[in-house]
Amino acid sequence: MAERLPPELWSHIFDLAADEGTIFYPGLQTSMAQSTWSKSPWGGWIVRTPQDTINLIQRRSYATKKSIIAACQTWRRLGTEFLVRCLFFDDPTKLRDLCNILDRDPSLGWWARRLHITHFLNGRGTRMDDFENPLITILQQCPNLEIFIVDWPMSSAFGFIADTLAMSCRNLQTVHWHVPSELLSKVIWALDALPNLVAVHLEFAAAIKESDTITLGSAQDVKLKLPNLQQLFLKAFCQDFIEQATGWSLPLLRSFSFHFGTNALDVPDVIAFLAQHGTILLFLDLNCIPTLDVRTILDLCPLLTTFCFNLDWKVLPVPNPDASPDHPEDEAMLPITLTNRPHDHLQHIGLHGLLYAFGVGYAAAYADSDPVRTMMVQRTNDRNFKALNKASFPKLERVRVLSPGVLQDLNDNDGPAESCFERWERWWEMCTKMRVRLEDCSGGVLGNLPQDQSEEEEYDSEEEGYEYVTDEEEQEQERKGSVSLAELRELLAECRRMSEEGEREQSTFQFFLTPPTF
Repeated sequence: MAERLPPELWSHIFDLAADEGTIFYPGLQTSMAQSTWSKSPWGGWIVRTPQDTINLIQRRSYATKKSIIAACQTWRRLGTEFLVRCLFFDDPTKLRDLCNILDRDPSLGWWARRLHITHFLNGRGTRMDDFENPLITILQQCPNLEIFIVDWPMSSAFGFIADTLAMSCRNLQTVHWHVPSELLSKVIWALDALPNLVAVHLEFAAAIKESDTITLGSAQDVKLKLPNLQQLFLKAFCQDFIEQATGWSLPLLRSFSFHFGTNALDVPDVIAFLAQHGTILLFLDLNCIPTLDVRTILDLCPLLTTFCFNLDWKVLPVPNPDASPDHPEDEAMLPITLTNRPHDHLQHIGLHGLLYAFGVGYAAAYADSDPVRTMMVQRTNDRNFKALNKASFPKLERVRVLSPGVLQDLNDNDGPAESCFERWERWWEMCTKMRVRLEDCSGGVLGNLPQDQSEEEEYDSEEEGYEYVTDEEEQEQERKGSVSLAELRELLAECRRMSEEGEREQSTFQFFLTPPTF
């Protein structure tokens, strides 16, 4: 069978079997990416984050590729290049092994398109900087690298790694870097040297030095032009970066995400940034504790189709111009509105926060010690949720609760606390009347929790369900280094089925990016 089909067709089949379309998509995951349910080894259900899912896909892809090249000599010859297309590491010590392999056969580096180094255990004191030399050697032999993700902190190594990327990886489209705030100037110069970037994720760790002593030097006055950048994700201590990026040229920017973590002080001037770059945005995600001016932000971003914000924000009501100054109105009694005028394009709204909304998890314990604060936050949630109406958002289709932690707490508690069940019912009825879908972070209906097999049989087969994958099944699949030749001969039919399932499961919030113009 292997000899009867042309190599080009086998290449396409291997692509489908190894989920390469998902792995090599240039866009980065946003907060609207769907989580999934997984059965834990001890029998309970746990929420798997989108990041965990993409890591699992890469591991499965590698196992599939090993099975392909073990089938026969023809498939080994055709499939060897697939082994190095995606280089995924959760243990950076393996970088030295890859470096030795590429030294023996430098031609393999030509096929590498994605290099992903994820979090690894740090119990033995290993740091990313300890593997600077092997990583640089690998990058020098991967001229066609398109995606470079290192979601572990880099410090002194970053400058040399960035220089190598600029020199050797001119086709780079997607980067994910985690660097100290002191290296902002090097980040700016790295972006300047990589004009073909389409998607950028930057996480800035807290500065070791005092922020007032950090200088940008010659990078201070650089007015970057990133003509192909369409997605920008900034996380943690990114105040100085946003200040600099406000004056840059980002003509194709369509997606902007800002996650400030638990920081409550020195919030960046996001509104100034949006005043320069918000008019063409389609996706905006603002996740921070301090309240931002939602009405002004939506005015600055008229084309948004997806907007994510913190429902815990205390949004002030619009002042009543007819109110008497001698008898000021109680702000708590005035209705909340999130827009100055109806937003004609917004279809999807994501909600951060909501830890207190359903009386489960951490909030349930905290409510006993500070019930007044809990009540105030819940009241804010109710007022803000009521503002999600068709009068302000005439094209609204769905509202999604984004926190995996909230969903996990709901499952562990078997639903909202009794005192908060009325809130869930009220929100559900409100969305139902507007014909708006209320979802959790898995994309399922908020309140529909996973059921065990015996419980699932009680439900009608036509009801919407979840995709369940147990950890035991995952481990078994990863342990298999090969499969029988008879099974591999059915690969074409299996690939067609996988492709169809992938199309059905594709998120409606996936941000479609266009390739860079060279």
